[in-house]
Amino acid sequence: MSSTLALWLVFLFSVSIFATRMGRLMTPMFLAHRAERFDNPGARLLGLLKAVGLHSRLLSFRFAGVVHAMIFVSFLVLTTAIVQAFGEGLFPGFTLAPLGGDTWIALAQDIFAVVMLAAIGLAFWQRHVIRPPRFVNSNGRDANTIYTLILVIVLSMLLESATELAGKRPDASLWRPLSGGVAALLSGAGISAAAQDHLHSLMYWIHACAILAFLIYIPGSKHRHMFLAAPNIYLRSLRPPGQLPPSPPAEADRRPEFSWKDMLDLYSCTECGRCQSVCPAYASGLPLSPKTLITDLRDELISKPETFQHTVAGSVISDDTLWACTTCRACMDVCPVHIEHVPKVVEMRRSLVSDGRVEPVLQNSLSNIQRTGNSFGLAPKMRARWTKDLPFKVKDARKEPVDLLWFVGDFASYDARVQEDTRRVASLLHRAGVNFGILYESEQNSGNDVRRTGEEGLFELLAQQNLDVLGQCSFNRIMTTDPHTLNALAQEYQVFGANYNVQHYSEVLLELVRDGKLLLSARAGETATYHDPCYLGRYNGGFDAPRALISAAGYELIEMGRCRENSFCCGAGGGRIWMDDSKAVERPSENRIKEALALEGIQRFIVACPKDKVMYTAAVESLGVKDKLKVSDLAELLSD
Repeated sequence: MSSTLALWLVFLFSVSIFATRMGRLMTPMFLAHRAERFDNPGARLLGLLKAVGLHSRLLSFRFAGVVHAMIFVSFLVLTTAIVQAFGEGLFPGFTLAPLGGDTWIALAQDIFAVVMLAAIGLAFWQRHVIRPPRFVNSNGRDANTIYTLILVIVLSMLLESATELAGKRPDASLWRPLSGGVAALLSGAGISAAAQDHLHSLMYWIHACAILAFLIYIPGSKHRHMFLAAPNIYLRSLRPPGQLPPSPPAEADRRPEFSWKDMLDLYSCTECGRCQSVCPAYASGLPLSPKTLITDLRDELISKPETFQHTVAGSVISDDTLWACTTCRACMDVCPVHIEHVPKVVEMRRSLVSDGRVEPVLQNSLSNIQRTGNSFGLAPKMRARWTKDLPFKVKDARKEPVDLLWFVGDFASYDARVQEDTRRVASLLHRAGVNFGILYESEQNSGNDVRRTGEEGLFELLAQQNLDVLGQCSFNRIMTTDPHTLNALAQEYQVFGANYNVQHYSEVLLELVRDGKLLLSARAGETATYHDPCYLGRYNGGFDAPRALISAAGYELIEMGRCRENSFCCGAGGGRIWMDDSKAVERPSENRIKEALALEGIQRFIVACPKDKVMYTAAVESLGVKDKLKVSDLAELLSD
């Protein structure tokens, strides 16, 4: 049998195994629920080029990002060697010489073979010496297998080139300095021409078989992302960050319904653990790792595709794991292949709600909201009681036109720890001459966190009731002090046709300061740090206005290490503020206060969310550091 025929047989056998294994993975996707992900190709392509070409997310973890970039670029260059090897073996006479195969392509192959070997060495060093905590629960054996196969592929490629060059004139090695150097050693060792030919043939077959073994192995490995990452990034959600996918129609005994894109997410996971490293639930010791959530779902999909949709919530993924999520979105923002963790958690929570498997404390809060329109279970007429201590009357936006309609929110209205800040905001608006009003008892919970607990029906009811009231009012814009409410009004209500100009109070107050309508007396000499609320910053891009106000009030702002897009969640989101957190080893809010205390000279911990005020006030008391750090709302700074 000729070597060409033998290679054809091995090649076709290997490709057929690869295709069969990939086909088994893809089959469930064709039977899954629809997902519209083919709109706006220009934006999708631009995002893909940024994510893949510039390694925009990968380089946020500098060492790992650089190593990946080295491997990625080397792989692209060394693909020419793969084409060359199989082209020459399968089609006698094939050559890349007209394209520069003996010149610049040859030089690039030698250079990037060294880059690849260095990158694999650094990858081994990272995994086995540095050992980042984010690799906990990742498949190390899989990574080592891939690294070993890459080493065999590159080394055999170099030795194949060297044995080919050994019998040629020295000038043939000018474009292959590394391979040429090895060739010179072989020639100097006195190896016969026949032995060199046999060695060349051996290296060729090792090189070809290693490549085909790599191909066969990939479908069952996390490194299948080399084929799936680019499509997954291209097909990412282009919805506003704070707008969840629509829920399928409610039905009894509802099961999670994952789309084909959800399944592509699962297959694309690289197990890099970046999501795990930023997760507040994981950091607090609760039973949730975004990484293992995805890998457990993936393994179930691969092993039991027929029953996958019906068994994941409660059996594969425990109830406690699902209720631990704060929906802060940090996992999604660091994922290099744009996996969408939060929508999957919410989708599985919906089935838990359908089954009545809801935490008792959470169930009580949801019942309160359904009964009274607020999570405290207090009478709607008490919603505006905080206004009674003001020296002026707050307008009723239901009865007279206003420029600014203030949607106050539950915690700012009812919680005693926040009400003073609510009055401060009202006083600042009044002092600046703003024509504003509130909805009084007609305001209902916005439903943002209700929806993220999986109570889709209650969310829709709340949204419709609020929209009905807003539709009867005359105003130009809406303001809220609660970022969760901001997200619901600005993003979630869009699906009901709402298109309001919704602003966080930091934007409104900054506008008043810059227009000279709100005069501040600077407090020199005080230092402060600021916590970015997830639903203001990460979800709605509100990073700059609070910082500008802090500076305008005369405070020196010292940033925590985790700030802006990388801010660490307080632990209240996704309905967690209505759940028991006694099982946490360290609450996210306490973790954050410790981070602030590590900064030198910090006197104030500034927040811009009523829930943050509640969470961090409790954390300061729990840690016994009230004398060291004061938790202050933005409004308190401006009122001072």
